[in-house]
Amino acid sequence: MGYTLSDFDFELPPELIAQVPAEQRSGSRLLHVEGDRRTDLGFRDLSALFDAGDLVVFNDTRVVKARVHAQKESGGKVEMLVERIAADDRAWVQLRASHPPRPGTALHLPGGARAQVLARAGGFYLLAFEVTEPLPAWLETHGEVPLPPYVDRPADGADESRYQTVYARVPGAVAAPTAGLHFDDEVLAALAARGVASAFVTLHVGAGTFLPVRHDDLSLHRMHTESYSIPPETTAAIAAARARGGRIVAIGTTTLRALESAAQALGDVRAGAAETALFITPGYRFAIVDRLLTNFHLPRSTLLMLVCAFAGYDAIRAAYAHAIAARYRFFSYGDALLLERNPAVGPAR
Repeated sequence: MGYTLSDFDFELPPELIAQVPAEQRSGSRLLHVEGDRRTDLGFRDLSALFDAGDLVVFNDTRVVKARVHAQKESGGKVEMLVERIAADDRAWVQLRASHPPRPGTALHLPGGARAQVLARAGGFYLLAFEVTEPLPAWLETHGEVPLPPYVDRPADGADESRYQTVYARVPGAVAAPTAGLHFDDEVLAALAARGVASAFVTLHVGAGTFLPVRHDDLSLHRMHTESYSIPPETTAAIAAARARGGRIVAIGTTTLRALESAAQALGDVRAGAAETALFITPGYRFAIVDRLLTNFHLPRSTLLMLVCAFAGYDAIRAAYAHAIAARYRFFSYGDALLLERNPAVGPAR
């Protein structure tokens, strides 16, 4: 079937968009989806769904304080969202202003710093920063936590820890790999006690993850590019899990995209650093990932298309309808799903 953008639309009551995280990380709900079967659980039930020998793969990217408030020479206000740091003094950013700034425009930043617009490419601007320290350190001092646009409130002190996974360690993301936000030390310990192995990739989530799909014909959409790296230890862990008959479980769509982007052949992942613009839609055949833990995604989004490709279009549509009726909480600070791969879109093991 040839899907179009409208096939991935759905109506969501606004009150189901989570504005704050659950009181405790692992206090969220969990919907387990196995084809047409759906089971309502709590996130702390997760370890019971795994077998000894399975491998969970996490994205250890760390969210930087990428939102900055600036001002033009004229006094006009500008909101800046850093997309990607290109050097110690340069970055690609999204800018929100009453009039789009032209190359050469100077911006006044917090702490007496300045920036100049060098170029524009689509919805992103290349800026040169005049700061007294490397840009990542400057952002940590003067930036704000970049909550997603559907969180309708300013970031507060609690977001500095809760919009970050407990295993985050490599700075570079401007949006959290939100499936990982549910994990706390107790859940991680329960998985380990069950004999579940763990490994890590790093994919720096870019601000482009929130860019809308503008074409009803999905073949016309071009994904934003994100950088990722996979250490040799992770490729070895995947090979070992395959050898013992374990399942490869991606924690989040970012982890899945990194693993599938690095796939060389059945069960074989290439170590190293690279860029990915992989756009997964129904019909894609998965080479690596057997199960996916994820959050609920926005209507008409590339991530909703990805989970439909993974678990099956009809299964996801039914799961989302069930979740809305059961009052699950949606999006970054919302509840989670554990999805089994549709056997028709992956290799037999």
